[in-house]
Amino acid sequence: MLLAFSVAPATSQAEDGSVSEAVAAAVAIVRQSGLPHETTSMFTTIEGEWDEVMAVVKEATDAVLAVSPRASLVMKADIRPGYSGQLTAKVERINERL
Repeated sequence: MLLAFSVAPATSQAEDGSVSEAVAAAVAIVRQSGLPHETTSMFTTIEGEWDEVMAVVKEATDAVLAVSPRASLVMKADIRPGYSGQLTAKVERINERL
């Protein structure tokens, strides 16, 4: 499965309202997971089996909740059993057509 997710605290102690410190803690967990992933300005996409991907999302969410009493979590999944390497393969197929 590919799962794109965004997790952020609903509150911020930063004067400018930034949530980057909490988001960085969540992204660090994704990077330490060993699963294929990509982080963009709005989402992090992670690839793996259902249970391992969801475990990483839960741990990342827990990291955000460690600094805020409330978090926002948005997820979108592409579940296609029997396929792997789709994090890059899907983009490659589009680029070939362009």
